[in-house]
Amino acid sequence: VLVHKDIEKISEVVGDCPAVQDVRKLFSMCTELGIVDWLEFDASVIRGLSYYTGIVFEAFDRSGTLRAIAGGGRYDKLLESFGGDPTPAVGFGFGDAVIVELLKDKNLLPDFEKGEVEFCVYSMDEGGTAKAMKVANELREKGCSVDVVLEEKKMKWAFKHADRIGAKRVVIVGGDEGSRGEVRVK
Repeated sequence: VLVHKDIEKISEVVGDCPAVQDVRKLFSMCTELGIVDWLEFDASVIRGLSYYTGIVFEAFDRSGTLRAIAGGGRYDKLLESFGGDPTPAVGFGFGDAVIVELLKDKNLLPDFEKGEVEFCVYSMDEGGTAKAMKVANELREKGCSVDVVLEEKKMKWAFKHADRIGAKRVVIVGGDEGSRGEVRVK
């Protein structure tokens, strides 16, 4: 049964059961929406999680060179099993690694290394992350593109990081300027 790629062949083996009816209904709706050419029936697709209660699916790029980009399905009793109200649902998950490879193959992956970052905000004081985030928020409110160094790092590292991301300026929070409520901009 699992080798068949035709729902009618499956129906000959298992009959016109609710699962076959659901697949027919899905393909009928997709035909009406004009997207049926993007679907391929494959009875061998099996999702490994026991909470699925209906059709499951996997999504691939058109060339079929990569593994599944996403997978999911119907789960009518999942929320109820965690104490929620009975809620029919469909969901999916996808991995970033496959998406990145697909975007690279199609030359659509943005260059995150050299973005349009105007300011890299760095706190030179131990425990000064909150102050750095406040300065970053003030800059963002003025429409600036900002990156914040959240970890406690040495200043040399912060400048190398700013260079790596293409930041035009580094805002240093803390030190003598910080005690006066000022920042240093390099």
